[in-house]
Amino acid sequence: MRVLTVIPCLDEAAHIGTLLECLLGDPANERIVVADGGSTDGTRDLVRAIAARAPRVVLLDNPQRIQSAGVNRAVARFGGGTTWLARVDAHALYPADYVSRLVATAEAEQVDAVVVGMVTRARHGFARGVAAAQNSRLGTGGAAHRTGAKAGLVDHGHHALMRISAFTGAGGYCETMPCNEDAELDLRMAAKGARIWLAPDILVTYFPRGTARGLWRQYFRYGAGRATTVRRHRSRLRLRQALPLGIAPACVLALGAPFAPLLALPAASWALLCQAWGLGLALRERRADVAWAGTAAMIMHLGWSAGYWKQEISARISGGRSIPAPALPFAAS
Repeated sequence: MRVLTVIPCLDEAAHIGTLLECLLGDPANERIVVADGGSTDGTRDLVRAIAARAPRVVLLDNPQRIQSAGVNRAVARFGGGTTWLARVDAHALYPADYVSRLVATAEAEQVDAVVVGMVTRARHGFARGVAAAQNSRLGTGGAAHRTGAKAGLVDHGHHALMRISAFTGAGGYCETMPCNEDAELDLRMAAKGARIWLAPDILVTYFPRGTARGLWRQYFRYGAGRATTVRRHRSRLRLRQALPLGIAPACVLALGAPFAPLLALPAASWALLCQAWGLGLALRERRADVAWAGTAAMIMHLGWSAGYWKQEISARISGGRSIPAPALPFAAS
């Protein structure tokens, strides 16, 4: 078997059926493992029904629930003798020939991993604003896989395909990291000489969180995960990642505005910029709900900043003990 395709998921009944039918149309997906973290919304029944008529589909229990553990578990169980690992996230749509194109790109460029472009889509309401924010520099800071950068070697991107020997040789995903496990793994793979190729023409369509609460929780976890990666590897933040760090402190500073009004200036300037940007996007697209992009961006920025500082401050107070030690399921070679 050349390709093991793994879908880590939890409560994805709205998307899993369509996703599996899409993947089954590509013969490169020789075995499709759905690593389910204990879904209770009908996801498991849908997978079982499809697996009953499509033996390539396998349902695998993921008792640790998080994505990193699900992928690791699938590789440990089914990865023997396989060349490539394709990671497919359930909350998205993919081209019909997605994995075939990934493998062709990896072999043509002679690389160890391929990352892909991503575009966010939503139909209406707040989610449409989230999509607009995530598709713009306001929400992503110009991340290469989000801005249509040229194909080429990169340090990191949206995980799509990895050579299993490179994946296991670096130790696999860290199972103490519910977020940012992909970027953390890329650092370990790069340290061992792995080459990562961005294929921006292979686009993944992502479905965003549809509520402010869900978006906040997502980005708070993203920020905490990035703080763990930075502290563990002593790496540096890029400018687009460092700028949002000032948002949470600026909001705390603004609490003193009743005593000194100028203290609110940094937070007020940021809020004004976000709302103006969101309004500009709405005018360009001629859709009123796109104006939610400004509010969505503020939630994303503040959540990321708060999550980062919460994790960093906890680590400093505890002398680093609050940063979980790496839990790597494969012995790094």
